[in-house]
Formats: sequence, structure tokens, C-alpha cells
Amino acid sequence: MTTQEQVRDAWDNIATGYDQFATPFARSLAEDVLGRVGLRPGERLLDVAAGTGALSLPAARFGAQVLATDIAPAMIERLDARARAEGLTNIEARVMDGHALELEDDTFDVSASQLGVSLFPDLKRGLRELVRVTKPGGQVLIVAFGPPQKAEFFGFFLAAMQAVVPDFTGPPMDPPPLQFQVADPEKLRQEMTDAGLDDVQVETATWGMEFRSATHLWDLVTNSNPMGPALVGNLTHPQQTDAKKVLDGMLRDRSGGDAPAVLNAEINVGIGAKSRIEGRKQ
Repeated sequence: MTTQEQVRDAWDNIATGYDQFATPFARSLAEDVLGRVGLRPGERLLDVAAGTGALSLPAARFGAQVLATDIAPAMIERLDARARAEGLTNIEARVMDGHALELEDDTFDVSASQLGVSLFPDLKRGLRELVRVTKPGGQVLIVAFGPPQKAEFFGFFLAAMQAVVPDFTGPPMDPPPLQFQVADPEKLRQEMTDAGLDDVQVETATWGMEFRSATHLWDLVTNSNPMGPALVGNLTHPQQTDAKKVLDGMLRDRSGGDAPAVLNAEINVGIGAKSRIEGRKQ
């Protein structure tokens, strides 16, 4: 079983590439989903598994008082550097395990996680922690990937790999990788309800991701999750070059020859309210 220290180190190892390639993609998604919870200036927002700030920074720019947490110190360092560079004084970044938040009960108006808690090995515990630290009447926001077959960037990447390495099978799909563990909107709704939330609504959205080149897509996949480097770790340099050539052709076909190519991913956006009833079991 993977330890929390191994998880931390794996995310630390990709923090530089994550900040460069994954965060810019996720920023536009964050701006959309934050609008769905009606966040108001001055409200307290917690971002769990914040990475380098794709959700936290837009919330802080909007005027919320933000606490961003992540298990990986390198992610928090980069998030903090981004906030300082923008002169944002209403955001604090702290290293913290989302399975056991070092925070008091009933503290935040909105507790959120974009493509973060949905990666937790113990999803139920992570969701319970989010609910615990949310104020009664506050909201919990979860953003998670839909089915892997509807994440076109992932499908394009795997198809290019298989074209070059015919026996390449990709990651196991039964069960699927953790980032797809609540791909079914009903499962996400049930998990959030079981964690103690009322009136949970899960909407399916389409995330259009623009790729300028095969290298752009390759850099995203290999830096957005520790699984990425593992997928390409056994490829020779010529094999990687050939896979990118295949990807270039696929992207040109999608775009009609004019960059960028837009690849869509299905996203589940879950929002629930913490009960105002005192003493309700979480």
C-alpha cells in the first residue's frame, strides 16, 4: 500500500511541471465552477489538494479569504510564490493532509476541491473532513473527472502510445485510476450525501481544452498526475518522438490543420450544503 509520504514525494516530484502545464489549464475551469457557488467577497474559502492554486488564486482575486492546502510542500511553495507575485494578501497556503485537516470544525463558508479530493485513496474520509470544517449552512464544492472514455486528451495520448508500442495497455481500468473513481455523477452525489451534505446537486459540464501541439498535450499528461511519468517511463527517446508525431497528426485532424485543437473532457461538478441542524451526525 502506498504511504502518505510516498504520495507526497510523488506530487513533489512533478510540482514544477504541474505548475507550468496543468495549472493554466485548470484555471479557466476553476473560474467557471466558482461562479456556481455564489462566492462573495470576504467569505472564507478552503481549497483542499490545491496544487499550485488553479482554484485558490481566482477565489482570492475575487475577494474571498482563502486557505489553500496540499500534502506536497513543493506545490504549496509554488502556490505561495504565485500569490506573492500577484500581491494577494488574502490567501494563506499551508502543507496539510486532506485526510486529516488540522483545522477547527465549522470554519469555512465554502470548502472546495477541484480534481483533488477525488484522487484520494480514502475518498470518504476526505469528504467527511471537508464537511466537518464547513460552517452549518455553508457549501462544499467538488470537481471531478467524468468517465475516462470521455476525457479526450487522455484517449488521444493512449492511442498515440499504442500506435508506437502495440503491446502498451495503459493504466488498469478495473478499477479505473483514482481520478476517475467518481466518474458516475450518481456515485459522486451519493458519496457527498453520505458525508453529511444536504441537497447535493451534481451537474455534468464539458471542459474544452486547447492544445497548441503534441508536445503541449504530452507535457500536460506527463505533469498533471504522478501516473503520467509512469506511463512513459519505459519508452525510449525514439519511441517518445514517434508517439508525438502520431499525436501531431491526430491534433491536426481534430483542428482541421489550424492550431489549437480543442479536446473535450466531461467534468462532474458537485455542490452540497452542510446541515444547519445542530448535532446532525456527519
